Formats: sequence, structure tokens, C-alpha cells
Amino acid sequence: MATIKSAQEKISSPDTVGENSPDHVAARTLKQKNIFARIRRDPWFQIILISFIAFCNPGMYNALTGMGGSGQVDSTVSANANVATHAATAGAALLVVGTLYKYLGPRLSLIIGGWTYALYAGALLNSIRVKNGGPFVIASGALLGLGAAFFWVAQGTIMVTYTNDQTRGRAIGVFWVTFNLGGTIGSLASFGLNYHSKSGTVTDSTYIAYIVIMLFGWALSVMVCSTESLSEKYHGHRIARESKAFNFGNLRSTMIQVLRIVFDWRNLCLYPMFYNANVFYSYQQNDVNGLTFNLRTRSLNGALYWIAQMAGGLLMGLILDLHTLNRRTRAITGWAILFITGMVIWGGGYQFQVWDDRRLALGLKQDIDYKDGSKFLGPMFLYFFYGAYDSFWQAFCYWIMGARSRDPVVNAVVVGAY
Repeated sequence: MATIKSAQEKISSPDTVGENSPDHVAARTLKQKNIFARIRRDPWFQIILISFIAFCNPGMYNALTGMGGSGQVDSTVSANANVATHAATAGAALLVVGTLYKYLGPRLSLIIGGWTYALYAGALLNSIRVKNGGPFVIASGALLGLGAAFFWVAQGTIMVTYTNDQTRGRAIGVFWVTFNLGGTIGSLASFGLNYHSKSGTVTDSTYIAYIVIMLFGWALSVMVCSTESLSEKYHGHRIARESKAFNFGNLRSTMIQVLRIVFDWRNLCLYPMFYNANVFYSYQQNDVNGLTFNLRTRSLNGALYWIAQMAGGLLMGLILDLHTLNRRTRAITGWAILFITGMVIWGGGYQFQVWDDRRLALGLKQDIDYKDGSKFLGPMFLYFFYGAYDSFWQAFCYWIMGARSRDPVVNAVVVGAY
């Protein structure tokens, strides 16, 4: 336990200050006359706020993509846009956003990134109203990838930095429930709006509803606080004001620091786990759900997938916060859960793929309805447990990152790598 603690204390930035610094003391002694300001600067309020913003932005995006092909008949455009999104996110998150986070802070990062979710939904709406709208969808997907990099680095840094070893699991659970509630509600709304649809594509009103909610969540970003503005309830590192000046000396120091963090051997050990956290979405959404079920059933499955995410994230968060176990034992327990459930769920996925390959060879696709009994139940439960397993994995990744450091500069880089 002492070894883990000392290793964590080494993972800190020269650009941040500890609890006894003048900035930290000033934050503890600051008397807020405005009750709203006191609530807003509370670390747990910021956790809940970023959770709700995620509910509106990536939560609605998840509901849209979870319908298979983003609600389109031809999933090729959506799949290509997915590739553009993840490629842009991978390039920007580590090389750009992780480096610039110290200067931008969470609020500006969210403002820069949040609007791109609404742009993508608008591009999908445009693609069903005009011919040859696919290139615009793919371009907006790439722009969404850049925006998502800013969004997720800010979100992840808030979630793992604004908490401590006793509360981090619950914070992850709260975030995962709230965030995936967006996907659940959005999918159920799509199920209702498209219940009688025979076209294979979602209605215009579905896309418009998503756009409005996404823009509302984006507007809430102005309420987000950086570590130096948090109340005395926050006990982690705060970014020193002088280090936030954007000049050549600071930028050079930041680049060197980023390289040290990226190539730290402990972080190198985490990268395979990070890679596997996002590699399967296109397959699950476009192949398992998108090619197997009809439109209304895809929407229903999307809701079940995000419900499973909510339950799984909360369960894993509570396990990782068990006070009766030390931190090392909690980490090993989380890993064991991932190993056992992964073998079972993905083993079932292999059996599904063998069965589905035979169906596709016969030309059967997008034909299963939720009223089809046992033919529906097996693939539906597989898709449900895919969602649960994703939340197990993601929650564990975030918990490990927070256990490594409570420095926002360090965590922004690691979250960017994630």
C-alpha cells in the first residue's frame, strides 16, 4: 500500500501546486457570498454537471449511433464517419488537447468541442434530405472527432481529478448512470417515433430533437470550473497561475512534460487496455445491432444497451470504492471481474457471429423484430451484456487513471492517450 501511494505522489506536474500553496490556501479561505457560486465551485457539483453535459452531448450521440448506421438504411456512410471520428480523436486527444489542456482549462475545452455533436446530427439530417450527403457526414464525423477529443479530455480529467480514492468509484458510477441515461432516453424516444416506420431511416423530428438537446448541453459548459476555482472541499493539485501563460518557455516545458508522461513505463502498460476500450463500437452497433434487427428493434436494443451500461458502471464503481479492501486489492478485484466476464460474454459473441454469418449468406439482414420471440432474445441479451461489459472496462480504466495521479495536467495527458 505504501509503495502504491509513493508511486502516485511522484506522478505530479511542476506546473501544479499542492494543498499548502498560496493558491490552495486562498481557495480554502475564500468566502463566497453568493450561494450559487458556492454550489458551483463544489467538486461534486462539477462531477454532476459534467455528467449532465455528457448526457446531452455524447449521450445523445450514442443513442443515435446505437440504432445501427445512425438510423440510416445504408450503414456504410455511418461506418466511414465512425472511422473519421475515431481517427481524428486519436490524433488530436494526445498530440493537441492533452498538451493544450493546461492553457485552455475544462470550460474552454468543452466549449470548443461540444457543438460538434450537434453538427454531426445535422449532417445526418441533411443526408436524408439531399442526394450525395455522405461526404458531408464523413467530414462532420472528422470534425466531431476533433471536438470529441477536447470534450473527453476535459470530462475525464474532471472525473478522475476532482475526486479521491474513497469517492472516485462512486463518481465514475454517477457519471456513467447520468451519461448513459441520455442514450437510454434517446433510444426510447427513437423507438416511439419510429415504431410504425417502414422506411429503415429515422424521422426528421428524431434528428431535430437530438440537435436541440445537444446544443443545450453545450451551453451548460460555461458553468464548468477548473481546479484553481474549486472550493476548499477539493484537496488535489491546482494549476499554478504563472504556468498557464501561453509563451515559448511554458510551451517547451509542457511538451517535455507530456513526453515524460506518455513514455512513463507505468502508462505504457496501460495503453493496450486503453486501445481495447474503444475498438469494438463500430462492430457492435453497425454489425450486431445494425445488420440483425429492424429499425424499431434497433432503437429498443439501443435503450437496453445503455441501461446495461448504467448498471455496469454503477456496479463496478461501487466495487472499486469498497472501503473494506485496500486499493491494491480493489484493483485486482476489478481486473478479475473484467477477465471472467470478458471470456463469458465475448465467447457468446463468437457463437452469435457463426450463426449470423450463415444468415447473411442467405441474404437475411435487418429482419428480426422484438416480437419474434426466441430468435430476438438471444442476440438481444448478447447486445445487452456487450453494453454491461463496456461499462465495466471503461469504469476500471478511469479508476486506474485516477489512482495514478490527482494532478490535472498529468491526467489530461493520460486521458488524452486513453
